[in-house]
Amino acid sequence: MRFTFKTLRLLLIGLLLAGSAGAASFTATLDRDSLTMGESATLALTFEGGSPSSVPTLNVPGLQITQVGNSQNYSFINGAISSTVTVSFFVKPQRDGEFTIPALTAEIAGQQLATEPLKLTVGKVAAPSPDAVNSGSEVAFLKLNFPKPKMFTGESTVMRLELYLRDEVQNFGNFQFTSANPDGFSVGKSVELPNQRRRAQIGNRIYTMIPYSVALTAVKTGAYPLGPFTANLVIVLPGGVFGEQRQVALATETMNVETLPLPTENRPANFNGAIGDFTMTATAGPTAVTLGDPVTVRVQISGHGSMDTITLPPQETWREFKTYPPTAKLETSDPFGQRGRKSFEQIVSPLNADVHELPALTFSFFNPDEGKYHTLTQAAVPLTVRTAETSPLPVLAAKKNSTPETASPPDILPIKEKLGELAITSVPLLARPLFLAAQAVPLLALLAAFVWRKRTDSLANNPRLRRQRAVAQLVRAGVADLKKLATENKSDEFFALLFRLLQEQLGERLDCPATAITENVIDENAKLRSAPTAVRDGLRELFQLCNQARYAPVRGTSELNSVTAKFEKTSAELREVKA
Repeated sequence: MRFTFKTLRLLLIGLLLAGSAGAASFTATLDRDSLTMGESATLALTFEGGSPSSVPTLNVPGLQITQVGNSQNYSFINGAISSTVTVSFFVKPQRDGEFTIPALTAEIAGQQLATEPLKLTVGKVAAPSPDAVNSGSEVAFLKLNFPKPKMFTGESTVMRLELYLRDEVQNFGNFQFTSANPDGFSVGKSVELPNQRRRAQIGNRIYTMIPYSVALTAVKTGAYPLGPFTANLVIVLPGGVFGEQRQVALATETMNVETLPLPTENRPANFNGAIGDFTMTATAGPTAVTLGDPVTVRVQISGHGSMDTITLPPQETWREFKTYPPTAKLETSDPFGQRGRKSFEQIVSPLNADVHELPALTFSFFNPDEGKYHTLTQAAVPLTVRTAETSPLPVLAAKKNSTPETASPPDILPIKEKLGELAITSVPLLARPLFLAAQAVPLLALLAAFVWRKRTDSLANNPRLRRQRAVAQLVRAGVADLKKLATENKSDEFFALLFRLLQEQLGERLDCPATAITENVIDENAKLRSAPTAVRDGLRELFQLCNQARYAPVRGTSELNSVTAKFEKTSAELREVKA
């Protein structure tokens, strides 16, 4: 008897159905039932005896559960064939506490099956005790170094976090903060200090110390605890062929910091919130103008402090000038934007010809290191203002009469009897379309200049609109870069750029620093909580994909392209959320 490939396949399917009939089962398991904040677990749903008609939906408040993959296996035992389908989920806690994953139901081969509920305990991350650190039993720990017990409200500074890794740690990766902003402070971006790693002996063990700088701004007055700052990372320990990977959660100790209000004594009248230590230079020109002509004032403020919050204060002594809103340009020399220079350009115009100088320009700031105010002054600039003069009428040269003065005037000339032949002259200038169109050019140019000026003034007075346009341009360029990285299959650079674009988009919508955006903002911010479910689910999925990229294998070009399409859709929906 001759068997074809199709016949063998049908026999195999028949044996599979016969061997698996009546043996269906459905179970749910967690690879660990207790976690610390910052760690994650894997939930596996196992279907034996057939494939489910649908995978159960998981929604547990406080837990972020994302499907990460599935697999199917076949086994032959005593002539019977059985199939096992496993669907895996990534479980990440969003807060500490006790959680219950409820019983799940699924239909397999016509049978309705259910799992048992699962318990998961999530504890807070705590800093190790000094005795534990000194004993050398900690494979890794985090230390907060912040020597300022007092700050002023609005003051920005840089604190230091020190990561210690015991000598047997072969490598580490994915170091990131997992805590939200502490009460009373705003935490910005963090960067590793270059070329400052060192080895240190603690107890009887040798550790590698890796320092990180973190931007910090005091936002409220009062006494507040600073910390604990939590973080998680993956370390590689000796073991196996490629080493043993272990995910660890770390926490610093807590420090008490008092934030003081800015003093009211000796506060300059034109102080508008600049905090730091600054110098100022200013120029103005042209200095010889006609009444109503513009004078451009250029001001440059350099130093360190909250550079992005610096604005030019109104100048009360410029009452004899019409002033226009200034434009600003910030150039920073450090990764936190706390050192550099900010340049301003402002147009002023004299209102009368009696003006002989542009009065002195002043800028005041508060120096937190000295605890007092300073006022910088740029000397007055002499001006020459002319009035617009009326042009004299031209003098017409009289035609010289060739008739001698003594000669008698001629009689009245007779009427011309022959008019001559009629001739066709050219079209009058006023009737030519090109001439009429040329008269409209100056009017259209004036109208275009007026519209441009109004738009420029509107942008100068609307920082939210400027940021919205800048972020929109950044996202458009970022999508193009994502597609390019997907084509080149560079998954690490792809997800790093995707995470940054998510921060910028959310930062613009929520009007907060982009570097302070984390996944937690989706549930903590009132605007996002009221956003459509599709927007919040899309954001969670994108953040989860960025997190999973640190642990999952490199993705292919098609998967990265689908993530790009998902980001474009979610970004468009997010722009509809009211800012």
